[in-house]
Amino acid sequence: QVQLVESGGGLVQAGGSLRLSCAASRLTFSSYGMGWFRQAPGKEREFVAAINWSGAITYYPDSVKGRFTISRYNTKNTVYLQMNSLKPEDTAVYYCASDSQPRRTVVAVSTGQYAYWGQGTQVTVSS
Repeated sequence: QVQLVESGGGLVQAGGSLRLSCAASRLTFSSYGMGWFRQAPGKEREFVAAINWSGAITYYPDSVKGRFTISRYNTKNTVYLQMNSLKPEDTAVYYCASDSQPRRTVVAVSTGQYAYWGQGTQVTVSS
């Protein structure tokens, strides 16, 4: 069974930075795109960032574009999310996920396109 384990969450003041990590196991990591999503209390899970299997293509929604950066190190089976200029509205549980389709030609941006999910890591941004 594929396992994804997130780390790096915590409490930070507005304007600060955090880097989330997601380590994958039992997955041919270099063949699958990866994504980050977040879910705030009472809200639906929201797409945050995605990177394709090779790392050549990334995609972000407008809400985080220019502040968040997704990257991957295939030799370490790890995907990262660097979050800068954090805002209170970024507060949520952050989840990483692996694409359901190997070597997808574009990045996946919807929850239904992802097969496996981590347990989540809490990010809290204080004002």
